Amino acid sequence: MIDEKVALDESRRLHQHGAVTGELENTVHAEIRTSARSVGDVDGAKIDALAGRLRSKAIDNLAETDAEIERQRRFARVRQFVDYVFYLVYGLLALRFLLALVGARQGAGFVRLINGVTTPLFAPFKGILPTPTLEEGFVFSSSVLLAIVVYVLIHASIKGLLRIVGRRSTEL
Repeated sequence: MIDEKVALDESRRLHQHGAVTGELENTVHAEIRTSARSVGDVDGAKIDALAGRLRSKAIDNLAETDAEIERQRRFARVRQFVDYVFYLVYGLLALRFLLALVGARQGAGFVRLINGVTTPLFAPFKGILPTPTLEEGFVFSSSVLLAIVVYVLIHASIKGLLRIVGRRSTEL
């Protein structure tokens, strides 16, 4: 949600910048044309050269803005992919936790599938915290909850890094 707001604000800001720049350039060019008509050939050539440089600068500025917008789109896609992967990890680990909590049969195919898929994600955290078990087979796997918390922190760190790397550098 925040990334969408930032992207929308950045897009609005770039649009406004382009509109103001275009209006200013049109005004300057009109003044140059008016002045060029009233001066001699030597001054007219200087004014034409100046107008050419201004036109070139405006085109370069537009190209830079387009490149920046495309760069931001790529970073937005990377952030979306990272979010998707981590949300998938959260969902699988939460499902593992819930299946253990309700005492699902370990021999059931779905339980084996979820445990098999999440084992590589859960392995570094296995046995860190105690796992209380009731006689009915209900298991409170606190290590799975710890794994989810650690993955949330990793996710936040990666998103912060992507935000720093993808941030538009402002030139003065």
